[in-house]
Amino acid sequence: MESVTLLVAVVGCLLVLYVRPIYGLAVYIILSIWYPYGVGNLTIGTIDFSAGRIVIIALFIKILFTTDIVGRFKVIWLDRLVVILFLAEIIAGLTTIETMKLIENRSGDFFDMALPYFAVRLIVTTKEEYLSLLKALVWSVAILAIFAFYETITGNNLLKLGRSLAVPEVRLKYFHRAQVTFRISIYFGVFCAMVGALCMGLVKKGSLLYKILIVLIFTGSFSSMSSGGLLALMGAIGFLCFYRFRRRWKEAIIGIIIMCGLVEIISNRHFYDVIGRFTFSSSTAWYRSKLFEVAFFKGGMSGHWLTGYGFEEPGWGLKIDHRDHTDMVNHYLLELCRYGLVGFIPFCAVIITAIKKLFSGFWLLANNEDTWLIWCLAGGLFSVLLAFNSVSLFGQPMIMLYMMFGFCAIVPAVVRSGIPVAAAAGRMGP
Repeated sequence: MESVTLLVAVVGCLLVLYVRPIYGLAVYIILSIWYPYGVGNLTIGTIDFSAGRIVIIALFIKILFTTDIVGRFKVIWLDRLVVILFLAEIIAGLTTIETMKLIENRSGDFFDMALPYFAVRLIVTTKEEYLSLLKALVWSVAILAIFAFYETITGNNLLKLGRSLAVPEVRLKYFHRAQVTFRISIYFGVFCAMVGALCMGLVKKGSLLYKILIVLIFTGSFSSMSSGGLLALMGAIGFLCFYRFRRRWKEAIIGIIIMCGLVEIISNRHFYDVIGRFTFSSSTAWYRSKLFEVAFFKGGMSGHWLTGYGFEEPGWGLKIDHRDHTDMVNHYLLELCRYGLVGFIPFCAVIITAIKKLFSGFWLLANNEDTWLIWCLAGGLFSVLLAFNSVSLFGQPMIMLYMMFGFCAIVPAVVRSGIPVAAAAGRMGP
């Protein structure tokens, strides 16, 4: 498969170098979605290069040497925090992880998270460019969702491309867990939920075609037959439906807090245990809740709060159900466990700053189309942040998440002013 990866990467690089940067970014997005993640990687030194990683390097070469984009770039606090996050993880990792293993791991995430984020920040400067990316994204994922639906009905993955895949698990008697080009099914389910919500920004004018494509994407979440994917889907749809009542967001948050408090008082179970009633497997839901309890209330982080365990086994599985391996099915806990508070605090700071940036000036917008566009981006972000409670993500969903962080930085500026983001960002502040 290495030769196939090389061929795909060469074609992708030629396209990226030939077309405008915005279309080159679209090429990278499509390739990242459609070419199976981690398959046929090319190894240079100790670092694996997927086709997507090679293509995004070509994209940055084009930006740096054939455009003046970098000279017009204005740094904001979110940019600094993304850099600080990676530096903090390296600093924490140096105390717990062998240096070469740390370099390999952080290098991979640099290519899959930091570079996509800064590609968005550098390239997307107008509302039209942002919408062009959404159109490329909605078509790509909708077509992929058709393959996923076929897989969930038949159990046959037409996109396995030489991978040795286990026989897919059957749920609800008739449906197989579709994974198409993703590493596991839950990644695909969460990805479809976040992309579906994000691309709902295209349907405000009532386009029937885009509505059909969005339905197909949301069907992809169902095809994954994963509780995490369906949780993200319900979160996305619920958030989008709340658009009409968006000015009541404070009351909604207070209401959720009160309901959780009442469950704690009235029920003999914690409020987060109740979610287990809405999953495919009550045992996996029970495990997720116990993972949280062990981490925070039963000494799971004892002695490791500052810099975490690194890649070392924390032994939480033994405290939960006597298993010898901790299945870290919570992305927040994964970040805390691996890098401690040194990594966890900057990680939360990136999320909070992205949300704050996204909603800067939101309540002053008079154009409903623009407010809807921002709300849909927020819905996609909300869905994946909700799914973090049931899965630790890797691959395509994390690539998309960091691109969405980039969108959070540029969308408020371009919809508010209608001028390139480099100029608009200066008006709106950091």
